[in-house]
Amino acid sequence: MKSLHLLSSPILHRFASRSITTLSSSLPRRRIIVRTNRPSFPFAILSRPVSSGKVLAMASSSSAASPKHTNRLAAEHSPYLLQHAHNPVDWYPWGEEAFEEARKRDVPIFLSIGYSTCHWCHVMEVESFESEEVAKLLNDSFVSIKVDREERPDVDKVYMSFVQALYGGGGWPLSVFLSPDLKPLMGGTYFPPNDNYGRPGFKTLLKKVKDAWDTKRDVLVKSGTYAIEELSKALSATAGNDKLPDGLSRTAVTICAKQLSRSYDSKYGGFGSAPKFPRPVEIQLMLYHSKKLKEAGKTSEADEDQSMVLFSLQGMANGGMHDHIGGGFHRYSVDECWHVPHFEKMLYDQGQLANVYLDGFIITKDVMYSYVARDVLDYLRRDMIAPEGGIYSAEDADSFEFEGAKRKKEGAFYIWTNDEIDEVLGENADLFKEHYYVKKPGNCDLSSMSDPHNEFAGKNVLIERNEPSAMASKFGLSVEKYQEILGECGRKLFDVRLKRPKPHLDDKIIVSWNGLVISALARASKILMAEPEGTKYCFPVVNSQPEEYIDVAEKAALFIRTNLYDEQSHRLQHSYRKGPSKAPAFLDDYAFLISGLLDLYENGGGINWLKWAIELQETQDELYLDREGGAYFNTEGQDPSVLLRVKEDHDGAEPSGNSVSAINLVRLASIVAGEKANSYLNTAQRLLAVFELRLKELSVAVPLMCCAADMISVPSRKQVVLVGSKSSAELNNMLCAAHSVYDPNKTVIHIDPWSSDEMEFWEEHNSNVAEMAKRNRDSDKVVALVCQHFTCTPPVSDSSSLTRLLSK
Repeated sequence: MKSLHLLSSPILHRFASRSITTLSSSLPRRRIIVRTNRPSFPFAILSRPVSSGKVLAMASSSSAASPKHTNRLAAEHSPYLLQHAHNPVDWYPWGEEAFEEARKRDVPIFLSIGYSTCHWCHVMEVESFESEEVAKLLNDSFVSIKVDREERPDVDKVYMSFVQALYGGGGWPLSVFLSPDLKPLMGGTYFPPNDNYGRPGFKTLLKKVKDAWDTKRDVLVKSGTYAIEELSKALSATAGNDKLPDGLSRTAVTICAKQLSRSYDSKYGGFGSAPKFPRPVEIQLMLYHSKKLKEAGKTSEADEDQSMVLFSLQGMANGGMHDHIGGGFHRYSVDECWHVPHFEKMLYDQGQLANVYLDGFIITKDVMYSYVARDVLDYLRRDMIAPEGGIYSAEDADSFEFEGAKRKKEGAFYIWTNDEIDEVLGENADLFKEHYYVKKPGNCDLSSMSDPHNEFAGKNVLIERNEPSAMASKFGLSVEKYQEILGECGRKLFDVRLKRPKPHLDDKIIVSWNGLVISALARASKILMAEPEGTKYCFPVVNSQPEEYIDVAEKAALFIRTNLYDEQSHRLQHSYRKGPSKAPAFLDDYAFLISGLLDLYENGGGINWLKWAIELQETQDELYLDREGGAYFNTEGQDPSVLLRVKEDHDGAEPSGNSVSAINLVRLASIVAGEKANSYLNTAQRLLAVFELRLKELSVAVPLMCCAADMISVPSRKQVVLVGSKSSAELNNMLCAAHSVYDPNKTVIHIDPWSSDEMEFWEEHNSNVAEMAKRNRDSDKVVALVCQHFTCTPPVSDSSSLTRLLSK
C-alpha cells in the first residue's frame, strides 16, 4: 500500500477552528469539516523521507528456538499480529482486556495498525518495536494495541478517517494515540525512531504525548470526542430524495470520464502521476463510457476513450509492476513508467486486473489481453490457493537475498543481475536481456523516481520496451519462435527463483477479496473460449482449458460457504486462518461475494450460486441497510469499540461496497420479477441518492458508482435467456457466445427445463423465464432468446446467430 508518512515537525501546529479536507493516499475524498481546539502538537505530512534500503534492517525469521520476549499476540491467528509476538513491546490485540488495562492504569493507548505484507510496517517494527528503549517508553506510559487492518477493516476505517481528516493523508503503518475510551487524540503513519532533519522522532514523540496527557488531558479528550462526532456526521450521509435527478444519473459517467481524461498520461498510460497505482475502476468507467458513446454514434470519441484504456493496459502489462517470470501484478509503480514496483502482491488487485484484461480481450479480440488475464489467474492457481480451495490474501515485498541472510530487502526475490541471467540462460541471454532491458549496471534508470537512493544498483527489474515482432526480426526468428524462446527463458529463471527464499505469504482467506477473484475466474471460463483456435501461450501461462477456471471459482465459493457461512443465521464471517476470524463480515464481504456469485451463475455455474446470492442480499439488507437514510453502512453497528459507522463511497484500489451493491441490485432486479425486482431497484435508487453531491462534484472519486448510476437509468436491461439441458455441450458454446460481446448492461440467464429444482426457482422468482423455458424446451438443441423493452427476439439455436444478435 502506498504510505504517506507523517513525521513530527519542530513547529507545534494549533488546530483551532480549522477546516480540513479529507484525502485518500492518492485521490480526493469526501470533504470533512473537523474543527478542534487542540493543544499544540508536532505533526506534518511528508513523503517518504529516506531510503528504505538504508533504513530497513529486517529481522531474521522469528522462529528462534527461545525468543527473548513473548507477548499476548502469540495467541492470535493473524500473520501480522504473529510477526509482532516476540517484540519487547507489551502488545495487546484489539479487545476489552486492553481497554480495561488502559482505564485501570489511566494511560493513553498507542494503536498501531498494519498488515503482514506492508513494507513500512516492517521498517517501523525493526526500528522501533524491536527496540528495548522504545518498548520501555511504550510499556511504562501507554497500553499498546496492534491491529491487522485486513482482519479488522472496521477499526482501521475509524482511525484512518481521523488521520486523513486532520492531516490530509494516510497510509500504513497507521499510528494513533487514543484515550482509554478509544477517542483519537492524535496520529500519523510511519515515524522514524530518532530526531532527524530538525524533526522529532518516535521516541521524542512518545515523551511529548505522555506530557500532553499529563498536563492537557481535558482538552485532548474533548477535541477527540468532537472529531469523532463530526466524522460520524460526515461519513453517514442520508438521501435527500428517493432517487437521483434523471440528468445526473445519465451524465455522471460522462463527467467522470472527462475528469479522468484530464489526468491521462499519454506517454506511459494510466491516469495520474507517479506513484502509479492500478485502479481498475477507472478502466471500467472509461470502457463503459466508450460503449455509451458508440451507442450514441460518437465513434471517434468512443475510440479515444478506448485507446486510453488499451494503452494503459499495455503499459501496465509491459512494465516491471507485472511479474514477467511468475505472473500477476505487484501493488504499484513508484515511477511514472510502470517500471520499478513496490513488490508486494495483493489479491484484490489480481482479481480486478484479470477482469479488466478480460474486458480488453472481449473488445479487441487481441490475445495480448487474454494472455495477461491467464497470467494473473495462473499465478493465483500456482501460488495462492489453499488445498481446500480458498484463496490467500497477499505476498510480501521483502525477502532474504539468500538462505542464512540476516536482513530482508525489498524486491530481493524478483530482481536480477546481468551475470545471473548470463549464467542461467547461456546462448539465449542476449536475446532475453535486450527484450527486458537488462543491463550490467542495473536498469532502474528510466526515471528519476525509479531508484532515487540507488538501492537497486546492479539490479534489474524486467520491463518490456520493444515490440516482439521487431525483436524477432532483429534476431532472424519468427514471432512464434521468439516468444517460445522467451517462455523457455522465463521458465529457467522461474526455477532458479524458486530456490531463493520466498517472500512471506499472508495465508488469510478474506471473503471480499475471494469474491473479486471468483468473478474473474468465472468470467475467464467463458470469455477465453473466444481465443482463436490453436492459440498457445508460453510460460508462465499454463495453457489450461478455459473451463478449468470455473472449477477453481466454485471451489473458492464452496470453501467460503463451508467455512465462513452460518446456514442457520445466514451470516458470513470476514476471514479464515486456522479457523474463522473473530470478526463478523463487513459490507464489502457481502457485496463482493454476491457480485462474484452472480458472475459464477451467469457464466454457467449452478442455480445454487444464484440462490445463495439472493440469500446473501437479504442478509446484507438486514444488517447494513439504512432503511430511513438510504445506502449501506460498512458495519453492523453492534461492536461498541468501533466508534464510527460509515457509509463508504470511495472507489479506490478496491471498489466501495456501496458501488458494488448498487450494481448487484440492478443485476438482481433483472433476474427476478415483480415486487422483489422493484424492491431491489428502489434500494439502489435511494442508495445512489445518498451520494448525489459526490457524483455531481467529485465523480472521479466514485467511477464505479457513476457506472451504477447510468445502469439504473437504462430503460431496459438486456436479458439473454438460454434454455437447454445442463449436460449439453452446446449450452457451453451458447454461454460463450452470450459473453463474447462487451455489454455491462446485459444479464445472462440459463435454465434447464428438465430440472425440477431450476423450474421451481424460476416459477417462484420470475414466471416469465419459467414460461419461456416451457415454450422453448427442445431435447435436441439449446435455444437462446434476447429480450429487451418487454419483447424478445425470435429464438436462435446456434452460437454464431446469438453472437450476431448481441453485436447489433
